[in-house]
Amino acid sequence: MTATLEPTTTDALAPDVLDPLIQAALAEDVGDGDITTDAILPPEMTCRGKVVCKQDGVIAGLPVVRRVFQLVDERLQFDAKTQDGQKVQEDQIVARLFGPARAMLRAERVALNFLQHLSGIASLTSRYVKAVEGTKTLILDTRKTTPGLRTLEKYATRMGGAVNHRMGLYDQVLIKDTHLALANGVSPALRAVRKAHPEAPINVEVSNLQELEQALTDKAPRILLDNFAPGQVREAMQLIRGRAKVEISGGVVLTNARAYALAGADYISVGALTHSATALDFSLKVTRY
Repeated sequence: MTATLEPTTTDALAPDVLDPLIQAALAEDVGDGDITTDAILPPEMTCRGKVVCKQDGVIAGLPVVRRVFQLVDERLQFDAKTQDGQKVQEDQIVARLFGPARAMLRAERVALNFLQHLSGIASLTSRYVKAVEGTKTLILDTRKTTPGLRTLEKYATRMGGAVNHRMGLYDQVLIKDTHLALANGVSPALRAVRKAHPEAPINVEVSNLQELEQALTDKAPRILLDNFAPGQVREAMQLIRGRAKVEISGGVVLTNARAYALAGADYISVGALTHSATALDFSLKVTRY
């Protein structure tokens, strides 16, 4: 197997990717049926609904929401009033719905759960992108994603303005500290990777200047500086002098992201985009029709 130049791009919104996730979420939430709604509302009742954003942010997941309602009942009509990647404001209506009332309420929680989670990721990502605005630095996501939701979460980071890092272990070479520990250093690890994947781009994670110097000696094309302080990055850049692309990871927060960018990083990878994003709040308001 040969690693590829860019991360594998999976269409997160393709039905064969999306539908199983939605079906699993519906099975978890609805089970054998919505016993409260079915007891209160007659089968023939229709209603109108509006999805309202309750705080400022960046939206992601509207196509997912549309698909949730479609899978619950094809008669539900969904009209998005904005689109993924756009900024939204408190009290903004982001979508309107019409159709069977029972179905709309059955789909509500699953639809909003996807929307709030993905919009939270997009919103946090956009803040990191804003923090490095005007520099050459690109914000990357990581593999620190919710199991089973990686394609959607990486879609959300793109909506927030980030660039996807590798999708998984299979599509890019990244020599990490664990590899270095078991391979007895940078040089043996690089030799092994180059033998196995002679055409693959290689990224080597280093945690100190000694490992950095060895990676440069071995002509690693991309080097990840792990848990370097901004001052240490500047020192490292003096050693690198354009001989490799530079990625920063570890210890990056919103308050210091720009300092890392100004130190000369080509990329900053941020696990918090997906593992620590706070959901953006939405609600569904309904009226009888």
